[in-house]
Amino acid sequence: MPRLLNLGSFVGLAAIIACACTPHYSPKPRGYHRIAFPEKAYYAYSSECPFTFAIPVYAEMRPDRTADSQPCWVDVVFPEFNARIHLSYMQVQGEDNFNRLVEDARTFAFNHTIRATAIDQTRIHHPDQHVYGLKYEIKGNAASGIQFFVTDSTKHYLRGALYFHEKPRLDSIQPVLDFLKADIDTLIHTLRWK
Repeated sequence: MPRLLNLGSFVGLAAIIACACTPHYSPKPRGYHRIAFPEKAYYAYSSECPFTFAIPVYAEMRPDRTADSQPCWVDVVFPEFNARIHLSYMQVQGEDNFNRLVEDARTFAFNHTIRATAIDQTRIHHPDQHVYGLKYEIKGNAASGIQFFVTDSTKHYLRGALYFHEKPRLDSIQPVLDFLKADIDTLIHTLRWK
């Protein structure tokens, strides 16, 4: 009997040890690298184009090289964040042209409704600088998180759209998007027509 008890104890102990040593797999959530944001500092950008504004020192200005680009189409490139603000300048040529440009900006922003969870509009109104327009904040996994247009309503029109060269996953780009919102607001607030 003591021998049977020892054998039973041994088998029970072996079973407990065997169960304790079995690795339990639990998937780990995908992690993202910590992003170190640079300090906010700006300088005035000016060119032969009829506008000037402040851009961050960690951004680069590059001309738009796409096939259908026009003069004064430029990109504010953020190499560290794999992002750019595409800026398209057009001259306003009458009321019909102005209305078409404004409607185009709205159409471009609302083309993202398929992937967007919401689109918030903010009015831009700086009468001292003759800068008026709308900013669209596109929530969700849309290709462009922020779009805007500014105009003086008679001669100048500038449209901007922020794009990331990444698959749009809001959970991973949200910190960078929040960081770049301040740069877009600074660009808009410092915009002056020549």
